[in-house]
This record gives sequence, C-alpha cells and structure tokens, in this order.
Amino acid sequence: MDKFDLIIIGSGSAAFGAAIKAVDLGAKVAMVEKSTIGGTCVNVGCVPSKHLLRVGEINYYRNHGHTGLDVTSSLDFAGTINEKREIVEGLRKSRYIDVIDASGITLLRGQAVFDSKNEVKVNGRTLHADKFVIATGSSPHILPIEGIDSVDYLTNVEAMELSELPESMIVLGGRAIGLEFAQMFAHFGTKVTVIQRSPGIIPEEESIISDYLKAYLEEEGINIQTGASVRSVRKENCNIVVTAFFGDEKREFKAEKLLMATGRKPNTRDLGLERAGVQVDKNSAVIVDDEMRTTSPNIWAAGDVIGEPMLETVAGKEGSIAAENALAGKGKKMDFSAVPHAVFTIPQVASVGLTEKKAEETGITCRCSTIPMELVPRAVLAKDTRGLVKMVIDAETERILGVHIVASLAADMIHEGVLAVKYGMTINDIIDTVHVFPTMTEAVKLVAQSFRRDIRKMSCCAE
Repeated sequence: MDKFDLIIIGSGSAAFGAAIKAVDLGAKVAMVEKSTIGGTCVNVGCVPSKHLLRVGEINYYRNHGHTGLDVTSSLDFAGTINEKREIVEGLRKSRYIDVIDASGITLLRGQAVFDSKNEVKVNGRTLHADKFVIATGSSPHILPIEGIDSVDYLTNVEAMELSELPESMIVLGGRAIGLEFAQMFAHFGTKVTVIQRSPGIIPEEESIISDYLKAYLEEEGINIQTGASVRSVRKENCNIVVTAFFGDEKREFKAEKLLMATGRKPNTRDLGLERAGVQVDKNSAVIVDDEMRTTSPNIWAAGDVIGEPMLETVAGKEGSIAAENALAGKGKKMDFSAVPHAVFTIPQVASVGLTEKKAEETGITCRCSTIPMELVPRAVLAKDTRGLVKMVIDAETERILGVHIVASLAADMIHEGVLAVKYGMTINDIIDTVHVFPTMTEAVKLVAQSFRRDIRKMSCCAE
C-alpha cells in the first residue's frame, strides 16, 4: 500500500494551491487526476476564453473609434482556434506539468474513489494518507429543458473547439460566461441572441452596471432578451429553435448553434464520499466549515467543488488554506469580504465588496457616489468613455464598503478598491494617495473625491 502525508484529488487551481503549500511544509504529496492536468481555468476557462475575447476585440474594433486609422484584415477562425490550443498547451506545461515535476509531487492518473476516511483506490491501487484535499472542480450545469437531450448543444468546452464559425448562435444565460461568449462570437461575426431568466443580465451586480452593459452589448448588435422562461428546445432543419415565455407571451428564437451557459455544478459524483463520511449539500457541493474542513475529520475540500464563488483565484487560496490547516493545524479561515470578480466583456465589469442593496440589507446606513468614465481623462484620450464607477461607503465612518466598475479596463482598475475594502480604508485615504496621471485607475480617486466636491468643476490633478 502506498502512503502519503496528503493526497489531493484533482489538478486544477485549488489542487495546485494545496500541493504547493503542502510541499512547502515538507509533506509527501500525491495528486490524482482522471482527466487533463490543470483543471478548468487553463484548459477550457480563463486562459482560452480571454485569448479568444482579445482576438474578437481586435477583429471588431479595428476600424471603430479612431479617425485616420483604417486597418483591414480578415479573421481566420480556424487559425485562431489553433493559436488558442498552442497557448493552452504551453501554459499547461509550464505552469502545471512542469511544477509537478519540479516539486516532487507524485501524479497518479485515474478516478479516485474513497474506500474509507484514510484510503482511496485509483485504478485498483489502494493509497493511504493521513489527510486529503478534495479539489475536483466543477462542470457545466445543463438545465433539464424539454428537448435538450435531442439537440447538439454547446458548452464553453465545445464552443472553443468549433472548426467553423457559426452564422448564428443562441446563448442561454446572461451572467459572466454567457455574456463573454456572446460578445466573443458576435465580434467574430456571428449573429447572437442572449436569453436570460432574470429581469436583468449579471443580476448580482449593481443594477446601473447591468443596465449600462446591456445597452453597450445591444449597441454592438447582440440581441438580449431578459425575463425569459425557457420551455423547450427542438431541432428544425439545420437550426435549433428555443421556445420561451415572457409573461404570457410566447416567443421562438432560431439559430444554428445553442450555447448553454446556465451555471456550473460541483464534480462530486463517483468519488465514494459517503464511505469517507463526507457530506454534500442540495447542490452536490461538498460541505465545509470556514477552515475548509469537510464533515470527515481527515478530509478538506477547496475550489469549485465546495460551491460559490467559483473563481480561479479563490480556488487557489482555498486550496492553500486547506492544505495548511490539514497538515499544520493553523486554523486559517477564508475571507470572502474582499474577493473581487470580473466579467471580461468589452467594456469589462469588476466589483468588490458590498453593493448598495447588500449594504442596506445588512443594516448599514450607506452613501453612494457614481461618476461616468467620461470624466476620467485617460478614457477620453483612449476615445472609450463607456462606463462608470460607483463607490459605496459607510455614511458615518466614510469607510469604503464596495467599489463597482464598468469600463474598458475594469478588471485591472478594481484592485485599489480591493485593498480599500480589505483594509477598511476611508475615502480620505484614497484622496490623499497620489495617483499617476493619466491612468484609468484615477477613476477610483475621482469617485472618492466626488463625495467632497463636484469633480466636473475640478482641474485634472487637483486634490
């Protein structure tokens, strides 16, 4: 029987966060993976999708917005997909496979199934460990819509492996994945319709950001339908037809391809969790406490397998905490109060902390200020003033509770807001900090200043 200090099931961000921490602590570590090394992010998530979004951005905007600049070229869709594969393979090797080799981690290929709280079997081989970390990630969640099993729908995985660009596409889902893929294919030249169940897209964001982004996407020709109740899908000749109700009104939408972007589900099937005493919730997510420990005393879990928020950076942090608590008993806890998230549409959306609604729901008396990006000099220079910045502060202490941005570089701009929320900074702390001019991140300082003065009547570098 093979014995390890820690066995990690999975090989994505949470798994590598756990593995690297365990190696640092001097542990003998094994990692078990039944599929492709690297998990969702590098293979079928962040890495390939953001590359394709960038290609689509260049393709769409090459002749938009700058007088005197005329760039003509044609999109090679098959070449773009091949380039995406090369980038994924390179990063998978350098950031995952090579790390395993360099760290002395034992990699075992196959399905891990618990025999007990201290043993798993992999391809008939029994492995023993004092501690375990479950980091098996998540998979696309497909809604049980009538007819869905009779059509060849796409998920994010298949969509990024298409050999030919579709003429038309319906995207079910108006959150991050759905919107990113909708705009990606629209920028490539596909006619796209987005169908979303809630009254607005990205419903967890500030409503003004949802409204602004919807308007920007519609300006680019994306058809966005909200408040929809999807009833059925069917194949009709070479197209897929989606039937949905909007109140009492029945509508049908037709497209060559159907992309399902209706959320993700934790990968907990076929692990034998019940034999290890590991419980899952109603959504099949592994139940953990605030130290990442499961209901079994020797087993921890991290990443998408424990549910929301399903973010690559969160998974890596959770994995590190899980391993350190498992091996060194540090009792570390995950702080979710200052975790940023982003939607990589163009313009991007990024948020951290409380929205105005959430602050009010928690009983905090807050104040808010919002400035349009047209007041940010760098945005004017770049000829892209789409967007806004909204800041939520405690009305009494002026401590910053949340920062919410829609702008071309929102995902980069949010980090000053992350530090402000994490360390309880006030608007004066931001105002008193010198910023580089001209930059997009000046917008965070400007929105802080807007609580004190009318920034429309202020010179560029005024305090």
